[in-house]
Amino acid sequence: MKTIDFSYFIERYNADEMSDAEKHWFQKELKSNKDLSVEINLRRKSDEILRRQDIISLRNKLTEIEKRREEAIPVKKTKIPTYFYYAAAIAVFMVIGSTAIFPGKKLSNDEIVLKYNKQYEPQTAQRSGLADENADFLLALEYYNTHDFANAAILFKKVVEVNPKDMEYSFLYGVANFEDKKYPEAEEWFVKVINNGKNLFTETAKWYLALCYVQTNDREKAYQQLDIISKEGSIYSKDAKKIMRRLN
Repeated sequence: MKTIDFSYFIERYNADEMSDAEKHWFQKELKSNKDLSVEINLRRKSDEILRRQDIISLRNKLTEIEKRREEAIPVKKTKIPTYFYYAAAIAVFMVIGSTAIFPGKKLSNDEIVLKYNKQYEPQTAQRSGLADENADFLLALEYYNTHDFANAAILFKKVVEVNPKDMEYSFLYGVANFEDKKYPEAEEWFVKVINNGKNLFTETAKWYLALCYVQTNDREKAYQQLDIISKEGSIYSKDAKKIMRRLN
């Protein structure tokens, strides 16, 4: 028996272009085919994400126009009284003094990561490639941006399996696992990105790998990794040094 390719019918069904007879037949198929129902919902979700991307792009353009307009308007400078500078200086000395007398409390591993790490914000632009792969990627981003990291990891894994050499997919799969507190799994993928050599995600993968070691309380590896980062002069170097002091 020949297998039916439902792709054409899915598009017509979601676009409400079916005749009554076609719709009756297709809805009957839906009742007995769970995979077909899942595929329809996925396509709808993907279409919604793509529409949302267009809206976000328009908002960004309008924001940029408004920003340029505001920059073009001259700002009148207000003279600050001299006594304000003296008061500010006194306040700074008071803070420094209190810090020396009352040192900060020791932070837990979770508190260290929360203090020094900012959740990675992936690019949301549509990727070229197969339609199904792109739909999985966009839906994974949607889950990630709504902090549903477990489902994001599932979909990123699907995309990685199709494109094992694409380091962006591997990196995002690692980050999703990290945010889902699956640190050993995350470590594996960050190491893969780092070992791949020079790519756009190497520096950030090194940073996340160090944070994995912090979270798993492997202080020796964490210190070694942070030491490497601190000497490379990346955007993470200063925070790496701060965390090293916390680990001592």
